[in-house]
Formats: sequence, C-alpha cells, structure tokens
Amino acid sequence: ICSRLRKRRKVITGHWQSNRVHQQLDTWMRAAAAWADSRQMKIARIGDNMRQVAVTEGDKVEAQLKFGYEVNGYGVGDLTKFIDAVTDQQIDQLCNEYADLYQLAPNVVPGAEKHQSLRDAAKIEIGLRAFLQDGNFTGYTDTFENLHGIKQLPGIASQRLMADGYGFGAEGDWKHAALVRTMKVMAHGLEGGTSFMEDYTYHFDPDCPGVLGSHMLEICPSIAAAKPTVEVHPLGIGGKEDPARLVFNSQTGPAINATVVDMGNRFRMVVNNVNVIEPLDNLPNLPVARALWKPQPSLEIAASAWIQAGGAHHTGYSLALTAEHMEDFADMAELEYLVIDNDTTMREFKNEIRWNDAAYGVAGLRM
Repeated sequence: ICSRLRKRRKVITGHWQSNRVHQQLDTWMRAAAAWADSRQMKIARIGDNMRQVAVTEGDKVEAQLKFGYEVNGYGVGDLTKFIDAVTDQQIDQLCNEYADLYQLAPNVVPGAEKHQSLRDAAKIEIGLRAFLQDGNFTGYTDTFENLHGIKQLPGIASQRLMADGYGFGAEGDWKHAALVRTMKVMAHGLEGGTSFMEDYTYHFDPDCPGVLGSHMLEICPSIAAAKPTVEVHPLGIGGKEDPARLVFNSQTGPAINATVVDMGNRFRMVVNNVNVIEPLDNLPNLPVARALWKPQPSLEIAASAWIQAGGAHHTGYSLALTAEHMEDFADMAELEYLVIDNDTTMREFKNEIRWNDAAYGVAGLRM
C-alpha cells in the first residue's frame, strides 16, 4: 500500500536487539522530532536580505506549505526597543558570564580599549534574546546591510543563541536559519556540535586540498575544540562599530555540510560528507571561528557537484549528525535529496540531477 501510494518511508531490517537497528531507529526518531518542530517553527527576519544575493531568498509561502514553519519580516526598530530597555546591571552580569566562560582578549577586559565594545555586544545579546522570547521565535536572521539603530552587527549574540538551540541565518538567509534549527533539534544530546557555516574559501594546495569554513562572525561555539576567546576587531562591511565575537577552531573528525535551495518547483537538499582536520596554520589574519575540512570524495568533485546542484554558500554544519539523519528528514518533508560522498562521480551526479528534474516534471510534484 505504501509503495503504491509512493509514500517515502524508512525500512529498518535486522534483529530487534541489534545495535545497528537501534542506531537506525534513533536516527529516524531524531528526524521525526525535527519534523515535528518544523511544523511550529517561527523565523524572524530582522531587516531584509543581503542585496544582490538571490540564493538567500525563496518562496516563503511554499516553505510554509512544505515545512510548516513561518517566516515574517521585522524592522530593526522592533528589535532596538528591546535593546534600549536593557539595564547596566544586566550588562554587568552578562559580561561577568563572558569572563567565566571564555578567555578575554587583553583589549576587551574591564578598563581596556575595547571593553565598551564588549558591553555594547552584551546589550545587543540581552535585547535580542528578549525579542525572540517575546515573539516565541526559534530562529532568526539579520544582515550587515540593515543595522540602523544598532551599534554593531550581532556577533557573540548570534553565536551564543545558536549554542542554546536557536536557528540562525546571516544576510537574511531564512532557509538556513530554519535548517540550522532543524539540525539543532536532531543533534540534541549527541557528541559534537552544529552550526551555521559558509564555504569561506577553497584551499587549492595540491598536497592538502580542502575548504576553509567560516563566517564574518557567526559560528556556533558548540563546535569549538577548546575554550573560545572573546575578541573585538574591525569589520570591513556594514559601516558600524567593531563587533565582538568568539574566536576558535572547530573540533575535528567526520562531519556534514547541508544546504536547502529553492529550485522553483521544489526544494532541494544537498549534503556533503566531509572530514574536518586541524588548521594548517594559526590564521592570524582571520580573527573569527573557523573549520578546515577535506570534502568527500575530493575538493574538485565535491565543489563541482555542489555548484552543479545549485548549493548555497551558506550551510548547516554538524559534527554530531550524519547524512542518514538528513536523508530521513528529507523523506519526511518529501524533499529532493542529493548526497556528495566518497561514491560520487560527476557523470553519475549530473545524471541524477537530470533524472530528478524529469521525475519531478512528469509527476507534477509540488516542492
């Protein structure tokens, strides 16, 4: 009956006491929990999308039909009234928490040159938390191009909110704010961490080709390999004051990068299996959180396949989840699903895209 209904589902075969059976069931149940969360998710889009970047947009109405979550826009002024209500006592308390949890750079300790920048960041975090709690939001976006009334782009605030389970998308990228939230729910209680991420730059060294993942500020400290450092540095875009951020290297090991893109007649999920390694240098000119990984099956094939599939520059990155988690979720949401792993070849991958285009066109399937 399910086959005739073309119902996507997971079939688990094996003895009921088998560890592999338990793992498969656990993976499916985590995807089911994330699917239930998606049906009631609320994303606040603070400001608009980054200009001239189409991939951060999409059909919000179709997303609500497909995933269940709702995305609504709010002016920056809706946030600033919460920030303006923050007291000095609240700021003092949060700055003390920063000092307890993280290593403070010399120029941000009390009395130092950049300490006021840290206090401003703390005020933004407190106000942003209050805004999200007041609206019952589980994810949000912001953009450096729309910050009127805020002293600096929220950096440490977005990092710490993600660590508490909120979804986040930079530059107004609401699809990846929702994806990060979904992955956070799936990964709850697992070893590793999950974060918003970006393919920051490619490392074409023939001896160690890889991808340097980072973002200008907002990487979740749940993936940190050691205690993060609180630092304040200039940000060359946005035209605001120097923002505070947590700086650290990612844990190493197997991980995934996932993206969701709007293909016009459907949503497509693309997942790449990667192996995270130690940075090859101290990266003194990149004072932000970062991860270095070797994508499967190789940088050349993975990057080419990602581009062929229309993958976004933003991703959900996780050391806690596997491609199986994402596939189970994609089946529940009836998403097109493409995986890039050690078995991927460009010829077969391009054919899979063509076959999927034909299948969705013939069947007249919704997204």
